Amino acid sequence: MTLTHRLATPADMPALTALMDDAIGALQQPFLTPEQIAASRKLMGLDSQLIADGTYFVIEEEGVIAGCGGWSARATLYGGDHSPGRDAHGLNPATDAARVRAMYTRPDFARRGVGRLILSLCEAAAREAGFARVELAGTLAGQPLYEACGYTVIERLTDDRGGAPVPLLRMGKGI
Repeated sequence: MTLTHRLATPADMPALTALMDDAIGALQQPFLTPEQIAASRKLMGLDSQLIADGTYFVIEEEGVIAGCGGWSARATLYGGDHSPGRDAHGLNPATDAARVRAMYTRPDFARRGVGRLILSLCEAAAREAGFARVELAGTLAGQPLYEACGYTVIERLTDDRGGAPVPLLRMGKGI
């Protein structure tokens, strides 16, 4: 089977939201408590600004959505439309790092190259836009993938705005 990619459209939003919910619930279980998973759902999710900006990818295999993720030239590091504290101001490619955002893999597609494909697409697009670095907020479940792809931990974060403390890793990489 071959993975393909395309830019997400507003029509994809219901399917992407369902995929994100499934991914948070299943892939975070080995790392988070049920309370932390519930909090993660309040902190993470679909950021429709990425779709509007044309920087959000859908990964498919034979018409089945296997994953999604994108990049941004806006300040928000993570979070969905419903997340508090978003900052949509633009970043300067000469001084700031682009953001890799909202990466999710459908659980039955985990460890099949979906995440690596999303990262490569995001890094190439950010580089083409003039950025020399990318940063992301990774989960503990995502850390092995990001490290395998050359990302290093910049800062360890804990976000408790969802009701329980959720550990996150601010990670970065030169592109």
